[in-house]
Amino acid sequence: MYGEKRPEFDPDEVLRNLRGGFDRFRTGVPGGKSLKTLLPFLLVILGLLWGGTGFYTVGPEEQAALRLFGEYRGNEGPGLHWYPPAPIGTRNIEAVLETKTVEIGFRSQPARDVPVEALMITGDLNIVDIQMVVQYRIANLGDFLFSVGDPGDPDRDSREGRPDGRTLIDATESALRQVIGQRSIDDALTSGREAVQEDTKFLLQELVDDYESGLEILQVILQTVRPPDQVRDAFDDVVRARVDKESRINEALAYEQDRIPRELGDAEQVVQAAEGFKAARIARARGEADRFTAILNEYEQSKEVTRQRLYLESIEQVLPNLTLYVFDPEAANGVLPLMQLGSDGSSLASVARGGN
Repeated sequence: MYGEKRPEFDPDEVLRNLRGGFDRFRTGVPGGKSLKTLLPFLLVILGLLWGGTGFYTVGPEEQAALRLFGEYRGNEGPGLHWYPPAPIGTRNIEAVLETKTVEIGFRSQPARDVPVEALMITGDLNIVDIQMVVQYRIANLGDFLFSVGDPGDPDRDSREGRPDGRTLIDATESALRQVIGQRSIDDALTSGREAVQEDTKFLLQELVDDYESGLEILQVILQTVRPPDQVRDAFDDVVRARVDKESRINEALAYEQDRIPRELGDAEQVVQAAEGFKAARIARARGEADRFTAILNEYEQSKEVTRQRLYLESIEQVLPNLTLYVFDPEAANGVLPLMQLGSDGSSLASVARGGN
């Protein structure tokens, strides 16, 4: 009953009970002494049962870390295997190809912010709120299980002794703070996000390698990069202005890329036309010079004949373009009539002036 004082532990009574139970078991077996005959068979059965527990299966994305008397002896790949069971041997099966994630600055289950991880100082002494996700996997199972004495992270259900607990979170914070501390807040908020991710991944991989954690950092993804709530409106205006600036710059570059080839084509066309004009004028000048030289040679050999031929050629070129008017002085009685004699209606005076 409740409140009744329990009797104190009596070791002699426990020994008497054990001895009595063994005597009842021995006397219950036919023949009494046949227990010595059955003992080896019992030991064999127990050994088979114990050995049967040594069979295990490793999945396609898993590896098994094997230990013999507590000493790490290597890994085993996918398939059905046997290894001495406890207490001689132990095995730890882990998914080494599974992509795992760790959240910095926030928690999704349940959804909440973690300011102590998210707030950090930039190179220009501003405060920025950064939330980030790190994707990783197990690269070396032995180091992952036995090289780092991590205290675990109850907030993420991380077991003690696994480096993806506080060790990974602290290393990620250290790498990210170092990268952010070398940049201005404008760089982190706008155009420098990709560089921040790459530099953080590189530094984080160096840190976990120095710890021999057995982790491979696959990707570092910035979720949000924003100023603190107290000054967020002002920084949002700055971000919008910088986005507009980048948009204008891109538009100008696009216009430049469109206009420059077009202008180069027009310039090349003008150059080609000038080169053609140059070549034509040079060829014409050379032809005229050769013609003049040929005429000069003929003139020196026969001056009168050449002079007469040149005169006749000039007359042949001039006369077809002239309009001739013939007047009879007697019919005009000494008066020059001003009549519309031109085919185009021009008067004789104008014709006369044109003739002059």
